[in-house]
Amino acid sequence: MSEKDYLKDISEIKNLMNRSSRFISLSGLSGIFAGIYAIIGALIAYLFLFPKSGEFLTLHGLNFKLLLALLASVAILSIVTAYLLTTHKAKQNNEKIWDATTRRLLINFLIPLITGGIYIIIKLNSQHYGLSASLMLIFYGLALVNASKYTIGNVKYLGYAQIIIGLICAALPGYGLWFWLLGFGVFHIIYGSIMYLKERKN
Repeated sequence: MSEKDYLKDISEIKNLMNRSSRFISLSGLSGIFAGIYAIIGALIAYLFLFPKSGEFLTLHGLNFKLLLALLASVAILSIVTAYLLTTHKAKQNNEKIWDATTRRLLINFLIPLITGGIYIIIKLNSQHYGLSASLMLIFYGLALVNASKYTIGNVKYLGYAQIIIGLICAALPGYGLWFWLLGFGVFHIIYGSIMYLKERKN
């Protein structure tokens, strides 16, 4: 057997081991759709729910409850879309969608995300609204980075971008909605488009 054949076999074994210890890559389209949902949600919030001059959001006010419902709707739509598209992609590639690696991925993703969610709720309950957008971006970024070791792809870079934009958002209070739109909307579309183009090449 030639040296080229040995190298090819080693490469195939390495690829097989990598796939067995990592979850399949998420569909690039799911990132694009998540970004679109976020942009639509942010625009609805800006046009209809955010307080006008001289008004304030209150924890028990109708607009605040509607804003939370809008955020939840964006998250649910993104999760359902990601699941459907990734499941479809897995079936096309004859890959498993649920195994021990998937469970590890979800655990590593949800721990920072749930921790951040509880912390944000505590801050909101104390009438501290100003850093909500930055905290969402930072904890979401940490969740992506923490789970990235179980995914095929460069999702960690999306996580780094979310953390950075979240920190900038914290330093510039008053622009939370626009940083939220940039992080959850634009960054998701950019990342999803890059991944989708890579998928098409392969």
